[in-house]
Amino acid sequence: MQGSDYRKKYVTCEEYTESAHSPSDVDLLTAFTGVSHPEAYGQFSITSNGHSLMNFQMELSAVTIMNSIPVKRVDVASWDASLNKALVVKDAPKMIKHSAVTVYRIVTVVQKPFIMYDGVDGKNQSKFKGYCIDLIDEIRNITKFDYEIYEAPDNNFGNMDQNGNWNGMIKELMLKNADIALGSLSVMAERENVVDFTVPYYDLVGITILMKKPKAATSLFKFLTVLENDVWLCILAAYFFTSFLMWVFDRWSPYSYQNNREKYKDDEEKREFNLKECLWFCMTSLTPQGGGEAPKNLSGRLVAATWWLFGFIIIASYTANLAAFLTVSRLDTPVESLDDLAKQYKILYAPLNNSASMTYFQRMSDIEDRFYEIWKDMSLNDSLSDVERAKLAVWDYPVSDKYTKIWQAMREAKFPNTLEEAVERVRQSKSSSEGFAYVGDATDIRYLVLTNCDLQMVGEEFSRKPYAIATQQGSPLKDQFNNAILQLLNKRKLEKLKEKWWNQNSEKRRDCEKQDDQTDGISIQNIGGVFIVIFVGIGMACITLAFEYWWYKYKRHPRVADTDTVVVHSRQIPTASGGKLEAGTTLQGFRPRNPAYPGHNLRRNVAPMTGVNNPW
Repeated sequence: MQGSDYRKKYVTCEEYTESAHSPSDVDLLTAFTGVSHPEAYGQFSITSNGHSLMNFQMELSAVTIMNSIPVKRVDVASWDASLNKALVVKDAPKMIKHSAVTVYRIVTVVQKPFIMYDGVDGKNQSKFKGYCIDLIDEIRNITKFDYEIYEAPDNNFGNMDQNGNWNGMIKELMLKNADIALGSLSVMAERENVVDFTVPYYDLVGITILMKKPKAATSLFKFLTVLENDVWLCILAAYFFTSFLMWVFDRWSPYSYQNNREKYKDDEEKREFNLKECLWFCMTSLTPQGGGEAPKNLSGRLVAATWWLFGFIIIASYTANLAAFLTVSRLDTPVESLDDLAKQYKILYAPLNNSASMTYFQRMSDIEDRFYEIWKDMSLNDSLSDVERAKLAVWDYPVSDKYTKIWQAMREAKFPNTLEEAVERVRQSKSSSEGFAYVGDATDIRYLVLTNCDLQMVGEEFSRKPYAIATQQGSPLKDQFNNAILQLLNKRKLEKLKEKWWNQNSEKRRDCEKQDDQTDGISIQNIGGVFIVIFVGIGMACITLAFEYWWYKYKRHPRVADTDTVVVHSRQIPTASGGKLEAGTTLQGFRPRNPAYPGHNLRRNVAPMTGVNNPW
């Protein structure tokens, strides 16, 4: 620089030609090598143009310092200055121990069980746990790095608005505020344009429906609701009418037992069908116990046979309908898919506001509108020939407007702003057939069902996409993470993480009643009325026993009466020796138990008559 200015004849690259080369008056190479300041520049090693460098050697040492005094030094590596020479490591363990660790900033969004809060650390910063935290720790063990994690400012995964602006974790990567986006982040085409995704680390996850779990109506006397009240009244009327008819036939038939005792005196069973016996016979005929001895007369047997046929049909019909009635009441599910949800009007449904699910339905509706405009333009195009226009002439629009109606219904239902608000609206539903249904990410819904007994996931997943880790576009982390995730897949580490955070999760409710088990048997809530019937019957029997005891002790107690002469007027009274007293025989020294009826229930009060064989 002390000589002439070499820049006067400086030629740019665009103006340079070999034929018109004008060398500089200053020899820069000679000037640089002639500089005598070794403490600043050192000695240059000149190999070729563009490969000139200083000659020096770097020594890397680990120094132990105690009380501000170095007490020990260990050489761990050295390096000779060169463009292609590597660092020569002398003590690898100490080199690794003192190597600086690369720290990456990770942005995330809390979504159970992938990312969950785990308290705060010593710096009052939020700590996290979950599937993704275990995943990044496994990757860190392979690629050797450290990280610091923070939440996205707006708690969004990343969506693009109408102007092409992004939010959430995708925005943080684009602004280079974060190196990695970790969480249940779906791989989408528009996201792939601005960030890079690793290979998927989780299965395909779609959109599904969250609804309130239906509760089957229970009643202790549900077995009585199988038949309508009119049918029960008719059965009761038939019971009393048949019992009365059987008593009338047995009372007036000359071949019944009570009217023809002499004919049936050798039969083992002698049953007189009074009104009480008829009622008991018809009641027991409806049970497996059976009615017992049938009437002797043919007319009574025809009535009994008719009642048996009637009872068989009633019992068979009741048994079959009871099983079907209990089964159908438990299998009643009003909504089983998105199509069922779209066809009804009692259940409102919507996804979260500004969520990926909301974007999906909005875009599907826009696509249907665009298809309609295209079809309308085609059908109204004047340049078409008559034949081409005839091919487009249809009465109805040929493309379904399913998502247009769904999107309109969602806007009318209003979008919940948070997942907690959506779950609360679902819980406030009157029943599973009336209220609100949340349409959202299947991972959120599956975890809510896992940790709550009053919620259920309805329908199959649709619009399924994989989960992956996102990095800045062009970042070398993508290839490193791909290699690490593939190693974890081969070692089945990802399956173990899924087992840990889903099946073995401490928040999982294990006391919920499984819907599949509801068809295994009848619950006590539906059949408990039969036990009440038993207790009522036992209670009535106890009351009857008390009445019988009271009636025998107080109402039929013998009273003192004067002895008198009793004359047998109407019946032949059997004696102990087998003989009979003729009508008109006078019995002296007897008093009746009840003076109002002197001809019945005689009781001896004095010594027996002489010459009379008296059974009393």
